[in-house]
Order: sequence, then structure tokens, then C-alpha cells
Amino acid sequence: MNIIYLHGFQSSALSIKGQQIKDYCQQQGQKVRVHLPDLNMPPEQTMAHLAAMIENLDQVVLVGSSLGGFYATQLVAKYGVPAVLINPAMRPWQLFRDLFGSDQIPYVVNAEWTLDHTHLDQLEQMAVPFVQDADKILVLLQQGDEVLDYREAQRYYSNASHPSMLITEANGNHAMENFADKIPMALQFLSDCIN
Repeated sequence: MNIIYLHGFQSSALSIKGQQIKDYCQQQGQKVRVHLPDLNMPPEQTMAHLAAMIENLDQVVLVGSSLGGFYATQLVAKYGVPAVLINPAMRPWQLFRDLFGSDQIPYVVNAEWTLDHTHLDQLEQMAVPFVQDADKILVLLQQGDEVLDYREAQRYYSNASHPSMLITEANGNHAMENFADKIPMALQFLSDCIN
């Protein structure tokens, strides 16, 4: 199994949750490769990079956090690969407009990438209107998420004729600091989906 971890906005390939998955798989001696790509690039470039990874690997599964969860949802729709989503962003284009306002966009993310209105439009255009292959998606939500309204994800992922598996916890936060406890369950879900 090849796990591609999709980190969130302004995170990196060194994401805590990505490292936790990698460490867990190494400690368990599982025959699992964990890929931690750096996704700090414009949306279309990110999707092209991830598509190439999926097309060149066998038994691909995704774990996506926040913006990475948004990307994972689009990739599930295109490739039918299973995914675990951690507090996924539902409408990142609107989130960034609300967070930064028009006076702060273009927003410098790093030396190579500045988020601009074209990128927000790209995000909006790539969004699938309803969840596809919903039974291949496990959504982990926490009501205490200070960045995203968990109810948006609840509605979206439970609205399909075959809804996704949703686990919503009281309290918590956007980072889902207790994610390490959920790794065995997440990996079992992903493994079951590809076997």
C-alpha cells in the first residue's frame, strides 16, 4: 500500500500528522510506503503533481488534512482511490477570501508561491459538486475546529446516496491533536478499501 499524505495550507512535507503516520508504519513493520509531498504550490500544479504520483504507484490511498482533504476529495472522484480526511476544507476559495480579505490577496505563502485570485478561482472550478465514491472516504471531524465549521463537511459527506463514514468528536481543534490515536483505525479502513 502507498499512502500519500496531503498536508494542509501553510503546512509542509514535515507535517506532524504525516510524520506520525510514517513513524507508526515503520514501528509496525508494515509493508506500507508513506509519501509526504510538499504541496505548497498553486492548486492546478498541486493536482497535476498528485495525479502523476497516483498514476505511477500501485495500491494508492490518501490521507488529507484541511486543504489536503479538499484535494483528496477531488482525487477520489477522479481515480476512485480510498481516502481518510481530517477536518477537510469544504470551500477553500471562500475560506481564504474570508481569512485574508481582498486587501491581503495576493498572499505570500512561501518564496515560490503567492496565493492570488486566479488560484482561488482554480480551487472553486475543481470542486466536485457532490461527493463521489463516498463509501471509500472516512471523514474525521472535531466540533472544536477553530478554522472550519465541521457541519459543512458533515452535510457534504453524508448527503450522498451512499454516505461516507463520518466520525465527529466533541471538542478538539483544527489540528486534531489526538490524530495519532486514530492511525490504526484509519489504516484499517484504507486497507479494507483496497483489498
